[in-house]
Amino acid sequence: MPKNKGKGGKNRKRGKNEADDDKRELVFKEDGQEYAQVTRMLGNGRCEAICVDGTRRLCHIRGKMHKKVWIAAGDIVLVGLRDYQDDKADVILKYMNDEARLLKALRGAPRDAPGSTRASTSMGPRTARRAATTSSSRTRTSTRSKKSVSPCGLLYYCVTLCSSMW
Repeated sequence: MPKNKGKGGKNRKRGKNEADDDKRELVFKEDGQEYAQVTRMLGNGRCEAICVDGTRRLCHIRGKMHKKVWIAAGDIVLVGLRDYQDDKADVILKYMNDEARLLKALRGAPRDAPGSTRASTSMGPRTARRAATTSSSRTRTSTRSKKSVSPCGLLYYCVTLCSSMW
């Protein structure tokens, strides 16, 4: 018979059911970091996110968060920008819904930001996003230029989407 060298089954990894709902200190962005909203999960520890500066980046979920912090589409995250690759970033932190709301309140998003209409708050996130895209496509004429989104506006939009899910 082979020698038993193991440390126990999968139960060792699971541990006890301890509440991890402790309030943590709100982390703000620093140099080389940006707020972003996850648009879709790609698998293999990667996701696609729209940063507050308006760029769409391929984000890598760091190993410390792997299988411990679950990230889904629509979550607000803090990403670390790469100096040598502008289109890629690393997910540093996932904000919980109450932290995202507090972050929005402390940053003072403008009232005319996208997503501040009454219709978007009364609808679900998908319906609000669909309504926002159809209304903006109706108002545009034949010129298909990209709109520049202010950083506060995009963050406000991301936070209102998260808060409307509750």
